[in-house]
Amino acid sequence: MKTSSSKWIKTKGAPFVGFHWQAGYGAFSVSQSEAETVVTYIKNQARHHQKMTFQEEYRRFLERHQVAYDERYVWD
Repeated sequence: MKTSSSKWIKTKGAPFVGFHWQAGYGAFSVSQSEAETVVTYIKNQARHHQKMTFQEEYRRFLERHQVAYDERYVWD
């Protein structure tokens, strides 16, 4: 996924030529019934992250869904 998306975004013009993924990443599936909720969330993400950082939100998400994680490997 990382390789394919990196190659694709670099075809989208000069602003994206230097694009690269961070060392780690998370991938999550979303049910079709929740797709519109996710689209709305993404559209409002900048405003949302003024109240809570991405890191805070990600930790809460992992904890809410009982996903074990180690802080040493979550952030670059």
